[in-house]
Amino acid sequence: MKTFKLISLDIVEEKNEDITQRRIKLQDGLIINREDDHGRWIVEAYVDASYKEFFESMVTSEEDLIIQVKITKQSNQPATFFVNVIDTNEIGDSMNVIFMGTMIDRQREQIEKILKALMDEGYQGEELLEEFKKRGSQSDSRA
Repeated sequence: MKTFKLISLDIVEEKNEDITQRRIKLQDGLIINREDDHGRWIVEAYVDASYKEFFESMVTSEEDLIIQVKITKQSNQPATFFVNVIDTNEIGDSMNVIFMGTMIDRQREQIEKILKALMDEGYQGEELLEEFKKRGSQSDSRA
């Protein structure tokens, strides 16, 4: 396993058929490449407890999320992942959020290109997410 410092975390959301990014203000965080057969990563974000309801609803819904993170330094390109929130823990006035998922692409431009093409093809909502997963995993296999 390899561990890296988490520098930034954005949740990619769909609102009114628009794709937006919600910046999560980090107090600290890390990301672990599990180096397992499934290519899974663990992202742990240490954030203010004001995010509690937002993240706990994701644990109970078990919904798939798209997140973008920067690793090690702010100048690095963001990495994009399909993840689930697997746990949250209160720690005083803060909390940690633990995500597990797979990297879908190493280049933001490629992700944006895939999303734009899917939206141009008329995908939206859950269909958009499912098709994006398919195409994202296809690009992973080529890497």
